[in-house]
Amino acid sequence: MTLQRRTFLKKSVTCACHLALAAAAMPAGARKLWAAESLGQVVAREPFGTLEKVADGVWAVISRPLEGDRTTLANGGLIAGKNAVLAVEGFNQPQGAQWLAAKSLELTGKRPTHVVVTHHHGDHANGIAGFQDGGQSCAIHSTVITRDIVLGRDAKSPTPAPARAAALNGAALLSSTEETTIDLGGRSVRVVPRGGHTQSDVTVELDDPSIVFCGDLVWNAMFPNYVDTTPSKFVGAVRGLKRARDTIYVPGHGALAKDRELDRYIAMLGEVEAAARKSFAAGVSAEDVGRTFMLSERLGPWALFGNVFYPRAFEAWYRELKA
Repeated sequence: MTLQRRTFLKKSVTCACHLALAAAAMPAGARKLWAAESLGQVVAREPFGTLEKVADGVWAVISRPLEGDRTTLANGGLIAGKNAVLAVEGFNQPQGAQWLAAKSLELTGKRPTHVVVTHHHGDHANGIAGFQDGGQSCAIHSTVITRDIVLGRDAKSPTPAPARAAALNGAALLSSTEETTIDLGGRSVRVVPRGGHTQSDVTVELDDPSIVFCGDLVWNAMFPNYVDTTPSKFVGAVRGLKRARDTIYVPGHGALAKDRELDRYIAMLGEVEAAARKSFAAGVSAEDVGRTFMLSERLGPWALFGNVFYPRAFEAWYRELKA
């Protein structure tokens, strides 16, 4: 499969397109790397991914879209307290949310009472209405930016999704500057605004046990999508996720991560930044440096659909450096 760079950049404007194209062309070895053995206990397995227990009352959805099924596409999860259950992400299709709601009932005795959408990209938000199927009461939480961008795109779409629009239109709006605490009964969840991958990123965090649902601030073993990224904020937000104690990081895409994987990811972002600053100062175009850039061998293997993703990263850095 060959794509001209301009055609690719025009078409792959969301994480969903990014992964769809990657699935079509990525070698089997790279797919295996990205879908590494789980750190959690698999309690459910579907063609689109697995549901993995990572702690008492905490499960992570690990999507496997490179196998071709994009029902969920993004990662997410469940956090259960005594009185309530919080789901992370709305997923790519309503069927993904419906499936997770059913698993929540099976595992906790409750359907999700809260859902947090980490940012506005379609693979994280498109299926949100699935949590409210059957008239189930479920509070949707998103930032103003996430809500407004999704609603704006829906209004312009030739195939609008009124259920999704209705769900997000009634969202409980998260602060863009201060963290929000959601009490689930004996367990508090912190929703932290961070930004960087998009303007609207939030993370969903537990302190005991130490678990962070990172949204698309973290892609484990796969080069991230810079389409809506402010790179310096992106790097700062990712570094801010690192904790001083043993932590499980649930990335937006890829297998569960711990400190070793997060450190590797941070090092990768650092190499991209250093190369961007050096080439910008030397007057080399983003297109040229993106065409020739290679990550260092010390980072080990990295799942990548050719070097076509690099130009987008350098274009994002150049936009910021010019500003």
